Amino acid sequence: MTTRIRNPKDFWTGAIFLAFGGAAVLLARDYPFGTTFKMGPGYFPTVLGALLALVGLITVLRGLLRPGTAVGALAYREILLILTATVLFGLLLRGAGLIVAVVLLVMVSAYASRYFRWGTAVALGAGMAAFCVLVFVKALGLPLPILGPWFGQ
Repeated sequence: MTTRIRNPKDFWTGAIFLAFGGAAVLLARDYPFGTTFKMGPGYFPTVLGALLALVGLITVLRGLLRPGTAVGALAYREILLILTATVLFGLLLRGAGLIVAVVLLVMVSAYASRYFRWGTAVALGAGMAAFCVLVFVKALGLPLPILGPWFGQ
């Protein structure tokens, strides 16, 4: 039996996008949609979910039509590092503050890459922390501690 999937990487990536986009649309249907000029709480997740599902559908079709590479082995170490970085961010945000949480998020997740370099990761972490403080705390006024109570703030 021959398979019609010519590019498994694109096909399965598109299937995941399609599933997440469809789930977002389904979950958002219980919220009022509103209009383009007066958006309700269901507008944003519905539109983004539909766009993600559309990208997924296009990618699935591309996987059926164009030749490509097979799906490689699952990168368990990298998945675990990214998940750990995300959990650390959530655990550290209130106690250590936004700067420490963002820097550690970037450092741990960057360590998942085979191209990891300490200097680059520290510079990226510092830049992202400064960006997050400027955008989320200063510009948007979110009540996030820049440095948390663990540091006497």
